Amino acid sequence: MGENYYVQRNNKNLDTIERLLENELPSFCSDYFLAIDSQTSTLTRLNYAHDLKIFFYFLKEKRFKGKDVKDFTLNDMEQITSTDIEYFLSFLSHYRFNGKEHTCNERAKARKLSSVRAMFKYFFNKGFIGVDNSAKVATPKLHEKPIIRLDSEEVFGIIDIAESGTGLTSHQMAYHEKNKVRDSAILMLFLGTGIRISELVGLNNDDLNFNDNSFIVTRKGGNKTILYFDDDVAAALKRYIEYKEQTSEVIKEPDALFVSNKKSRITVRAVENLVQKYAKIVSPLKKISPHKLRSTYGTQLYKATGDIYIVADVLGHKDVNTTRKHYAAISDDNRRAVAGKVKLKRDEY
Repeated sequence: MGENYYVQRNNKNLDTIERLLENELPSFCSDYFLAIDSQTSTLTRLNYAHDLKIFFYFLKEKRFKGKDVKDFTLNDMEQITSTDIEYFLSFLSHYRFNGKEHTCNERAKARKLSSVRAMFKYFFNKGFIGVDNSAKVATPKLHEKPIIRLDSEEVFGIIDIAESGTGLTSHQMAYHEKNKVRDSAILMLFLGTGIRISELVGLNNDDLNFNDNSFIVTRKGGNKTILYFDDDVAAALKRYIEYKEQTSEVIKEPDALFVSNKKSRITVRAVENLVQKYAKIVSPLKKISPHKLRSTYGTQLYKATGDIYIVADVLGHKDVNTTRKHYAAISDDNRRAVAGKVKLKRDEY
């Protein structure tokens, strides 16, 4: 499934990591990233690199004023106290970096703290530093946000709007006739299979098999999985493929399943925009993204099967506890619904 796309994206991420290690991170970080190479995905290491870049920028500005990041040593890291790291978390609330203002919520702070901890733990376990004060810092308290998803009527509604254009502005309608078949197929695929946005934009034409209504996706880490769709999704995909084949315009990336108006592979941003466009009409009070469509599918699948392991497998969760966490509210609904089913007293006549 879209193998060239994923190879290109992976290579781009590797180049970015290399650039960050060379220009914006201390020299000792190269040893750390080499050590975790076989244990983490490229995207995970890229996120680590970005988080550590902000951490070392903070140290340069607040802890080791006047010292260049490239000159930081492991002896400097031994001097970092738990108070320094707590100050870093406070700094993240609002800071200026590369001429732009940035803010972090508690979840983003927790992720950056995790990246910093992982680095300190590695050097401490290897004996390169004698103390790891990052372990003493409490993780920012996260308040569980309610999972936003579409209900059944909203699912029907968003598909209807994509097909009819009802509620779109005059400017949006100018493009709707050209894109409605593609947009409907994208929404149907999201809501009918629960795939990730990265998996969707990476799909190629030959990843689809209409003989058994299956397709191949490349999951996080590069593992390939065969998923299945129903006849409604198959019909939407066939309509789109037929429409695409009838176009007289030259498609720049002919292997790509979903293409943009510029006839190149559709981008993540373009898919996010089209989902939000239709979702705002059907559910204006909910902030719906492609990931929320994935949650919608997972919710409906769990309600239909009652099997958390099936949901985890289809969604590609490596740990079923991740799935359980996201659908705990549904389990609570089920427990609430059975209250009173077991009778303890005779009916009164």
